[in-house]
Amino acid sequence: MSLLTVHNLSIVARGRRLVDSVSFKLDAGERLGIIGESGSGKSLTASAIIGLLPAGLGATGSVRLDGHEIIGATERELTALRGAVAATVFQEPLTALDPLMRVGRQIGEVVERTERRAGRPHGKSDIRQAVSGLMDEVSLPEPERIAGAFPHELSGGQRQRVAIAMALACRPKLLIADEPTTALDVTTQKEMLALLARLVAERGMTLLFISHDLPVVAGIVERVVVMRAGAVVEEGPVRRVFATPVHPYTRELLAAAERFDRALGAA
Repeated sequence: MSLLTVHNLSIVARGRRLVDSVSFKLDAGERLGIIGESGSGKSLTASAIIGLLPAGLGATGSVRLDGHEIIGATERELTALRGAVAATVFQEPLTALDPLMRVGRQIGEVVERTERRAGRPHGKSDIRQAVSGLMDEVSLPEPERIAGAFPHELSGGQRQRVAIAMALACRPKLLIADEPTTALDVTTQKEMLALLARLVAERGMTLLFISHDLPVVAGIVERVVVMRAGAVVEEGPVRRVFATPVHPYTRELLAAAERFDRALGAA
């Protein structure tokens, strides 16, 4: 069964088409990657999926998330789906997190909303226990110290783990990871990918992973959608697409990644 169905999605700003007739499906439990260079429309597509397009952008077509139509839905309808059905981990957690609130409280507020929405009784001790469990699940060291810290007092990797913990607190069916490793160093990137892969498997979540980094995508997804200039140019199992790409643009992306790897090896 498809958890997410995108059909002929187009996004327009001031008469300019930024995303053009994009279509793909994502089945429950599947791991799908969307790749493409900056400006290809991949992040806009992800924003449209949860009804978070910036002001001034209009979407047409259809996006069905867990059986609910997103295009044209009211804010109240969208709020009921965000978190409960789909949660997002963004590229830069320093801007996604509240800079004036300690991270333990930020995680706790998500836990409290989730429990209230589900009608489950909860007290302060229950929330503290849940926050501690989430921090342990995302492998945050020194949980008491980090819970009492502000976002700017943490490293980039720690902030991203906090953002992931907040997404997990929603208990989503679909986890959308929008360039979650771009702002991290290579070692932390590997740790974050391993963490995401483990969490998706343990929780049985569906994953939509967005990146311009082909090796990163290849290591975590089963199927890939390649976007260029707002349109899908190729789609298929990640091994097939990367081994025998059909579209010239996909071949260019792979060649560029190989040249970059060789340059790093020679450095």
